Amino acid sequence: MAEDTTRRLPEGASKAEPRVAAFEALSQAMASGERLIPPVLLTGQARREHVRRTLREDHATRIEQQTSGTAEKFDTLSKDVFKFFRGTALLFYRDMAGEDPGMPTVLALGDVHPENFGVMPDAHNVPIFGVNDFDEVLYAPFTWDIKRGAVGFWIAAEEVAGAGKKQRKRIVKHFVKGYLRAMEDYARHATEKNDNYRLDNSPKVIRRLFAQAWEERKDWLWGDYLKPGGKGFRADEELQPISGEIAKFQQAIDDLAEANGLDVPDRSPELKVKDVCVRHGQGTASLGLPRYYVLLEGPSKDATDDMIVEFKRARTSALQGLTPPTAFEAGDRADRIAHGQKVQLAHGDVFYGAVTIDGDSYMSRERAPFRDDIDLDDLSKKTWRKYAAVCGAALAQAHALSDDLGQVDYDVEPSIIAAASPRGLFVADIQRWTKEAVKRLRRDHRMFRKDHAAGAFDRIDITYR
Repeated sequence: MAEDTTRRLPEGASKAEPRVAAFEALSQAMASGERLIPPVLLTGQARREHVRRTLREDHATRIEQQTSGTAEKFDTLSKDVFKFFRGTALLFYRDMAGEDPGMPTVLALGDVHPENFGVMPDAHNVPIFGVNDFDEVLYAPFTWDIKRGAVGFWIAAEEVAGAGKKQRKRIVKHFVKGYLRAMEDYARHATEKNDNYRLDNSPKVIRRLFAQAWEERKDWLWGDYLKPGGKGFRADEELQPISGEIAKFQQAIDDLAEANGLDVPDRSPELKVKDVCVRHGQGTASLGLPRYYVLLEGPSKDATDDMIVEFKRARTSALQGLTPPTAFEAGDRADRIAHGQKVQLAHGDVFYGAVTIDGDSYMSRERAPFRDDIDLDDLSKKTWRKYAAVCGAALAQAHALSDDLGQVDYDVEPSIIAAASPRGLFVADIQRWTKEAVKRLRRDHRMFRKDHAAGAFDRIDITYR
């Protein structure tokens, strides 16, 4: 029998209740104009304890169960501010509780930053470029994605490229203006359903990403995943084969096929599971969450054209309960994530979906030889601006689909253009908001590093009788 690694609470104590309901009430009160003290205004020790408690709460299950990767995640967050920003979305959004209640609603991506855009397969297994992480999607004001994206570009440009303050302001400006220019085009031409970036129509700054991402499937499989002979996954520090679980994951694949109406006879005629492995050490925000790779047999049956489908345990969006009240509902956990992909990435990966495994909600997607993100180290200061503009345009396409494929029941594009007027003031406001948010983030990171070194995240918050 496996050892029970769950941390036991002291006698007379219980797990501290999550503060989700309290923050939902705060969000609604802030949106209605009540004068309260939100956590964004906390300073000193009060802010330090808020950061500590929020991160403990966000990772409570992983800490309590000593999930593989949890300690690694906190170590990763301590390395630099950009990684801390990427892995602490709940902290970021609690500072925005109830913000921008009058702005147009879209299906927001929820975690916009330079590394959450990339090349991935579409419904026809052709590589496209666009938003590629839907774990936090939720209906929210469009400005929430703009603000998180602006902070992400500001921090990454400084941390990765050493960009100065003026350069960072210009990069944020290009990101916002790229978004608004694309939104104006969609308002005029309504081409958002068929406007994906492909190799033939991509700007130069991302065209090379298509070339860099491409790899022959056999080379990709045998070089990165399969053991000699190609009969299953190899065992290494990243891949842990669990071949005894094939039947369980065959059921998950069958459930996914039924839910999505999958019909891919030219790629995997029988959707037969050959092997399963646990994938360790992937992602930043999702470190410590269970993640599995499932190997499907290809038509040749010689392991040269097999497929890999990923299953990752879903969690509640970091935006949940924090956005201004809205009539639009994205769903829960993996169903919410699948809804986000279907709306924001028209004609996307047919394996994107939601299934239940061992009673838990999991999202699914295909791993592909050409699924890749840009290497930020390769961007010059000039191309940072161009890349930011392209990402802004890709985000605009995702938002523009909110009223076509999503639940928003009014015309999104002209509403956003009107809300972002006058243009110069809107861009300047985003730049100023970003500068303030980055200062706060840096202070939070310094406090987090000290707390992490002191062992603050080895335990969850508990309440004593």
